[in-house]
Amino acid sequence: MIYRIFAVLTIVAVFVASVLLSRQQSGAPASTAVQQSGWAQGYLARNARLVQTGVDGRPLYTLNAATIQQQPNEDQVRLTQVQMSFRDQNGNAWTATADHGELERAAQQVELSGNVHVAGAFRSGQSPAQISSDALSVDLNSDVVSTRDRVTLLWSGLVLASTGLEADLKDQRVHLESAVHATFSK
Repeated sequence: MIYRIFAVLTIVAVFVASVLLSRQQSGAPASTAVQQSGWAQGYLARNARLVQTGVDGRPLYTLNAATIQQQPNEDQVRLTQVQMSFRDQNGNAWTATADHGELERAAQQVELSGNVHVAGAFRSGQSPAQISSDALSVDLNSDVVSTRDRVTLLWSGLVLASTGLEADLKDQRVHLESAVHATFSK
């Protein structure tokens, strides 16, 4: 599945390169500056979208990012200004936003950091839950959202804060780790 992502990224990189080359050939001579960097043969895509599909062809998740970058000798793909949408195994839609993200090539796990917000309903027809933290992991195989950082969960009029959270979206179970504080409102 992850190979499809890299196939899409390769196509995007080829498209971007061809657009840049056609612009250089049609305009005035362009000055070229070569930067010596460790990722010269990696890739960088701007305003990119990754769509991972399942065996049925339907999207498992979609990642939109301002930039997607991979260095040549690393398995990690770095993302900025991430907007993610996915469905849990019960078919419930979830969204996530973050300043940064990392996706490992061999794993189905997305690490989000910086102003992370996740929203969705544990069950159809139920009021949506909102999870906020500075860092959060989304495991797309097991439908588990987790963090060891401070986290706030807003759900059905409850405001719950703790250090550490594990939310099993498939089983509709939330486990708060420590330093739990709750506020109930009508």
